Amino acid sequence: MFGLVPFNQRRGQMQNADDRFFDMDRVMEQFLNDAVFPGFFSQSGLMKVDICDAGDTYILEAELPGIKKENVHIETDDGQLTIAVEQDSQNEEKRESYIRRERRSSSMRRSFSLENIDAERISARMENGVLLLRLPKLKANPPAGRRIDIE
Repeated sequence: MFGLVPFNQRRGQMQNADDRFFDMDRVMEQFLNDAVFPGFFSQSGLMKVDICDAGDTYILEAELPGIKKENVHIETDDGQLTIAVEQDSQNEEKRESYIRRERRSSSMRRSFSLENIDAERISARMENGVLLLRLPKLKANPPAGRRIDIE
């Protein structure tokens, strides 16, 4: 009989080579994103979001470094919560006879289902590049008890 061995352990030395290539890909992506083409080569053009269940409320934290709250739009519609970010930036550099002007416009959007959420009581605040939303859960209405008469 064959023993059950996790798939990645059967590859032996190839796993280490693959890991090195993965690490190199990650380093190159980070370099291209940060230094050469910020935001252009990003694998996920999505904001990073954490959602925590805090009992009667969900807490949603979205990382939005460098984004002003005026550029963040939050809407609820048709059972969906949508967070949209639109930002324009302009760099201008002047020297003797050289002028350089660059404009960049970027946007991102995430949507979440509002199932079991009280949309009227959602609150949001922005602090240190982190958007914090409190999503109160709907209170379950227990079925009303009633007396049943016997015929």
